[in-house]
Amino acid sequence: MPAPAPGLPHLRAAPPHSPHERPLAELPLTVLVGVTGVGKSTALAALMEADPGARVLPDRRELTDHVVILPLAGGPVGDRAERFRLTALYRERHPGGMAHALGTLSADTRHWGKRPLFDGLRGLEEVRHAAEHFPRWRFVALNAPDPVRVRRLLGRADAFDRVAGSGAGADLRASLAALPGAGAVFTPAEFGGLAALAEEGHAPADILAKVRIVVTERAHYDPDAASAFLRTLPPSHALILDTVALTPAQVAQAVRAWV
Repeated sequence: MPAPAPGLPHLRAAPPHSPHERPLAELPLTVLVGVTGVGKSTALAALMEADPGARVLPDRRELTDHVVILPLAGGPVGDRAERFRLTALYRERHPGGMAHALGTLSADTRHWGKRPLFDGLRGLEEVRHAAEHFPRWRFVALNAPDPVRVRRLLGRADAFDRVAGSGAGADLRASLAALPGAGAVFTPAEFGGLAALAEEGHAPADILAKVRIVVTERAHYDPDAASAFLRTLPPSHALILDTVALTPAQVAQAVRAWV
């Protein structure tokens, strides 16, 4: 009998072997699309309220740990930058990245139901792979400007949001601008605004760490390209929301109406 996927309850990294199991590739998944700090938790809560019977699959972090990181690294990896490196290596070997990984699993529908939710996919490569290979999947894409994402990361106090080498110099603005790749993500004015977050009580090292996360993530996943592609899909298959223009309540209302 094929073994269950390690650490993933009621999921199997193999074709189904019972009438109750179905490949996730064939189920009508609703998939959240968005990078860190865009408001996926709010959208997920709205989806659950709209469909109380829906089940939420293990999230991207859990799938990455068990399907991507463990086979490549042989053990857990906490540093965000190193995780991005390993997931990039996985994408080199498996086009589609997380979409490919999710599509390799079969689910016991007695536990997960027949219309599960997943949080989530990122970037053009993943969403295009999912849309082209799994036509029953539907997508809720969320977007927010990068400076807003930094502020949200500072406010959520998630222990997962850490990277190595987060020491800030005496001139925080200069330290931010010196981050590799940061100039391609933030404008000079935005660096000034980010440095000013220290005046609100945020530790400079914490600000630098969160900016590094956003910059590193941007190097691997382009949310704008992903949303542009999703706009080519029928409206019944893709909902795209700006979580700055919309309040959390409006995001929830839009998601519930779409579902």
